[in-house]
Amino acid sequence: MSSSASSSSFGTPARSGRPASRGTDPRGSRGSDARGTGRGARPRFGFGLVGPRRDRHSVPLDQLDALALPVGDDGMVIGVDAESRPAVLGINRPVPYDITLIGGLWTAQVLALRAAATGARVAVETGRAQAWTALAQAAGGGQPCISLHDVGRVPPQGASAGSPVVVVRDCGMRPPRGRVVSAPWQSVLTLLPYLSPVAPRLLEKSSLVGVQRVSPDEAAQIGRIMSLPRHEYEALSTLADGVTLWCTPGDRQFVMTQATDAETGLLGGARRMD
Repeated sequence: MSSSASSSSFGTPARSGRPASRGTDPRGSRGSDARGTGRGARPRFGFGLVGPRRDRHSVPLDQLDALALPVGDDGMVIGVDAESRPAVLGINRPVPYDITLIGGLWTAQVLALRAAATGARVAVETGRAQAWTALAQAAGGGQPCISLHDVGRVPPQGASAGSPVVVVRDCGMRPPRGRVVSAPWQSVLTLLPYLSPVAPRLLEKSSLVGVQRVSPDEAAQIGRIMSLPRHEYEALSTLADGVTLWCTPGDRQFVMTQATDAETGLLGGARRMD
C-alpha cells in the first residue's frame, strides 16, 4: 500500500556512424539560424514554421521538491496515512489476492464502491442482502457493476485483465468455504465482524489483513497471529471509527478512511458497529 529511472536507451534511434546522405544539407547548422531570428535566416527544412520566441522556464535547484506529485501505486485510494498521504491499494492483480478485514460493514462497503470505480465488477456474497441493496442500486450510474448473491451462490465470474472482479464475502462470523475463490484478476475480500474461530486460518492465508477496533483480548490474539509489536496491537482496542491497521507480510500501516460526499450520502458516516 504504499521505481527507478532506467538508463536504457531502448527505443532511441542508434547512431550508425555513416556519412550524411546526399539529401542532407552539407551546410548543417552553419547555413541556418537555429533560433530562426536575425536577417538572412533560412527555413529549417522538416521542422515547420518557427514559432514565437519564449523565455526558458527554469526552477532553482532548491525548489525542485515543490514539483513532486503525490502519486502512489496503481489502485484505489483506501484512505490517508498518519502523514495525510493517500494510501493506495492495488486490488486488481494478475495473481490470486485474498484480503481479510476484521471490521465494520461501512468500511467494506466503501471499499466495494471504490473497487467498482476502478472498473472492477463486484460480486457481493451476503446473508444480509437488505444492507447492500441500496449500494448496489446506486453504484455504476445504473450499470450493474455490483451484484448481490446468497451465501454459497456466487456463480463463476469470468475475470480477466479487461474485466477484473472483486468478490466481497459478507457471510458472518463463520463464513463457509467459498465456491468462487481468488484467481488471476479476481480478488476476494472476506469481512469478519469480530475475531472468530476461523479467523486464524483466514489471516494466515491472506495477502492483506485489515483490523479495525477490537477488544483488548482480541487485539492480543491478533498480535500473536500477525506477529505485531506490542504498541501496535495494544492500539487496536482504541482505534477511532474509520481507522484500519492494514498488514502485509512486509509492511503495516494505520489508515483513516475518509468518505466522499457521495459515499456519506449513501452510507452515512464512518462507524465500526452496524
